[in-house]
Amino acid sequence: MAEKPIPKPYQDTAPYWEAAKNNQLLIQKCLSCGDYQFYPRGVCHRCLSSSLSWFQAAGHGTVYTFTVNYRAPHPGFVDDLPFITAIVELKEGVRMMTNLVQCDPEQVSIGMPVRVMFDPVTQEVTLPKFRPA
Repeated sequence: MAEKPIPKPYQDTAPYWEAAKNNQLLIQKCLSCGDYQFYPRGVCHRCLSSSLSWFQAAGHGTVYTFTVNYRAPHPGFVDDLPFITAIVELKEGVRMMTNLVQCDPEQVSIGMPVRVMFDPVTQEVTLPKFRPA
């Protein structure tokens, strides 16, 4: 069986991945304009300030959109079929791509309330995923 591709933390994302290992979901907040952002990066997506801080997200939101995958995009995902890829809108207003788990694909709907859970896929990387609230 092929191994799944695993995210590689780097300078701008290391605090996010370290927090995930501790079952915390962090997002960035710009100290200049006050906007939240996800995915982690070195500058604010709105005002381009590099004055960013990490903020612990509430960990819940709603399904903004989703798709049910019946074909594996990579050989490492064959055993997970079917799986749900979704964009979740967090309470803080940011949207993040994730997987929905512990959920029948037929029961997923746009607007469905979801809550974060954490999947330790390796010793170095824990993936935030979402399940029905």
